[in-house]
Amino acid sequence: MSALLAQFQQYRQQWPHENDAAHFEVFLAQGPRVFFRDALEGHFTGSAWLVSADGERVLLTHHRKLQRWLQLGGHADGDDELSRVALREAEEESGLTGLSVDPEPFDLDRHRIPARGHEPEHWHYDVRYVVRAGANEAFEINEESLALAWRSIREIADDPASDVSLRRMAFKWLQRA
Repeated sequence: MSALLAQFQQYRQQWPHENDAAHFEVFLAQGPRVFFRDALEGHFTGSAWLVSADGERVLLTHHRKLQRWLQLGGHADGDDELSRVALREAEEESGLTGLSVDPEPFDLDRHRIPARGHEPEHWHYDVRYVVRAGANEAFEINEESLALAWRSIREIADDPASDVSLRRMAFKWLQRA
């Protein structure tokens, strides 16, 4: 967990205007239980900014439960290596193989998840990583998605109706290019 703390500190230095970054450090200090979804006040998740081989597009899911277009990702389920979580979720949710993941967090996003069934409203501390597709971009939809689609990163950045965090990641990606 000390490696993850160092990554959060580095991220906060790189993106000082993003207020949520400090919350990730404080939350991590609560110990390993925050990597399990039964930590009902909140828990870590790992997500994938899954970019096409040419770096121009990102694969998004129309999330079945949340009814929104979002990046692929999911619960850590006890795994404190969140880049591995992001890679696993990208593979499971897209059916793509030959993916690779960058080891450093690309984006941090703390957001509330609404109550659903027996699960109370809670925080997701979502750590997002760049995951790169290989030559094969033919995805397969699984039960977690209503749809999957490759979207132009430029179009996401330029569309004020896009999800705020998707736009932030699109701007970050375009700055890197």
